[in-house]
Amino acid sequence: MWEKELKAAIEAGRLARIKIMEIYEKGFDVEIKEDNSPVTLADKTADKIIRDYLHEIFPTHAFLTEESEDHKDRLSNDYVWIVDPVDGTKDFVARDGGFTTNIALAYKHELVVGVVVIPVTGEIYYASKDNGSFYMKDESYAEKIHVNAKTDNLTVLCSVFHTNEKELALIEKHKDKITNVSKVGSSIKACHIAHGKAELTYRMSAGTKEWDTAACQIVVEEAGGVFVEPDGKRLTYNREDVYNRKGYVIANCKENILL
Repeated sequence: MWEKELKAAIEAGRLARIKIMEIYEKGFDVEIKEDNSPVTLADKTADKIIRDYLHEIFPTHAFLTEESEDHKDRLSNDYVWIVDPVDGTKDFVARDGGFTTNIALAYKHELVVGVVVIPVTGEIYYASKDNGSFYMKDESYAEKIHVNAKTDNLTVLCSVFHTNEKELALIEKHKDKITNVSKVGSSIKACHIAHGKAELTYRMSAGTKEWDTAACQIVVEEAGGVFVEPDGKRLTYNREDVYNRKGYVIANCKENILL
């Protein structure tokens, strides 16, 4: 199941990466959107590349993307592609490499495909429902990945630009278990947890939206990890309100949802 969709999402991500890196290396102007977040030509161009490619293969599927108008008829469509062409635009503008391209497919509000491309390195994390999570650096080889089993001496990953006081207070509260704090951009945090490189990350604010979390959530879950709101509920997708208003916690296991 979902093999065709997964293959198409990976290829769409690769095509978008080519253009993103071309713009990244040439230089670019930065616009500020109404919500005070930055946007560049890379966001807009990659969004069109991904949409056009997937629409050609799946013409009846709906789209929810950061850089396109949200057509509410998606709510009545069982299949919705959820896309953030450049997740971590502040990282893109800062040229720190910590940005990703996120492509996910939701079927009846549940995630079934997720692809996270790290354009600067060419790394790809991907997953499909009930098929596990994989990491690919070289196109000829994909490595199946899994969260680690640590429950102490934990590494928590913080956002480069968005860490807040609530998150810092939780890290301080649980310093008996959390022994290392590292800053990592965008969806790379979730992917590193899925890959067994860290154990925990917090987002205790309402600032993210569906396209920030969809692709990396299924990568984490299929790798055996936990991706929940602070009350323990899983995030579902293709909602009318696209904000993740309660925030979320990602961990390698339930025991490490430290609140």
